[in-house]
Amino acid sequence: MAFDREDAKLAAGLLVAALAALAGYNAVRARRAIAARAYGCVMEIGGLRLHFIEAGSGMPLLLLHGNGSMAEDFKWSGIFDEAAKTYRVLAFDRPGFGRSSRSRRRWSARDQADLIHAAVGRLGIEKYVVLGHSWGAWIALELARRHSPSVAGIVLVSGYYYPPPRLDLALAALPALPVIGTVFRHALLPLLVRHAWPWAMGKIFQPAAIAGDFAALAKDVASRPSQLRAVCFESASMLGAALSRKASYRDIAVPTGILAGAGDRLFDAERDARRLHAEICGSLLEVIPDTGHMVHQSAPQAVVGMLHAIAGRHAMSERPRRRRLEPCAEEFEAGPASQRFQAGDK
Repeated sequence: MAFDREDAKLAAGLLVAALAALAGYNAVRARRAIAARAYGCVMEIGGLRLHFIEAGSGMPLLLLHGNGSMAEDFKWSGIFDEAAKTYRVLAFDRPGFGRSSRSRRRWSARDQADLIHAAVGRLGIEKYVVLGHSWGAWIALELARRHSPSVAGIVLVSGYYYPPPRLDLALAALPALPVIGTVFRHALLPLLVRHAWPWAMGKIFQPAAIAGDFAALAKDVASRPSQLRAVCFESASMLGAALSRKASYRDIAVPTGILAGAGDRLFDAERDARRLHAEICGSLLEVIPDTGHMVHQSAPQAVVGMLHAIAGRHAMSERPRRRRLEPCAEEFEAGPASQRFQAGDK
């Protein structure tokens, strides 16, 4: 028995040492990944460090990335630089992602909407357009709901507006648990994420081609233990939304553009987009064929086109001498490789 106890102690010691070594390796790799992106602006607000990149002039445009991503996502897609020709563009690392920190508070979509609104207010911005991808689309909707006088319009890309209960959401939220989740996140999960990265890229991009810049440059930042913590908490938030009463967006009253990939393999994005389009009167909808969840990467020209359309609607509303049409009576011309529908179409 003594021999067995000694063996058990030795095995436990070796396991702890191995986990500590893995955690140390992941920490070094995480520091290198984030140090390579030490540019942009940093603001201390809401008890955290909020990082963003900015360029251009004109109507302010806020870019909000999805779960697991970062502000540079919009740089790699080309949307940031293209939009900066017309707008004052600010792409944010949301709490816990990229170079932004994340405190232990819940940081729901509402919390993040209030944080972003306060941040741009500190920069002297009173009116802005918001473009949100995936989880960022939830925040754009909350900005439109909670701060509508400041929101000139929203563009929603691949949003998950009506999440059903899903086993994968529950599993993704488990590493947010204390103690064992913390050990797993720091020692093993980064290795698993890097190993599964090619599969994950196929999952979010296909049936479109995988964007090489995103696949190559995002991996080390996305697999950092701190960012994985944010991913797990946001997955838990999605699960909570799925288990609560179903959301309604009929109160959204700002110009709204909705885009979805017809081939999205994470969820039925087209179905969610059409349902949202039916709820928000006057909204514009574009379904991109042969495209997955990363619409902004695979079809950036469609996203920028929708952005211009929504900004144009706001500009028209600011012209008091011009007769304004009822939103539901307006039409939107279809692009050559897209399907656009007006609210109320069947």
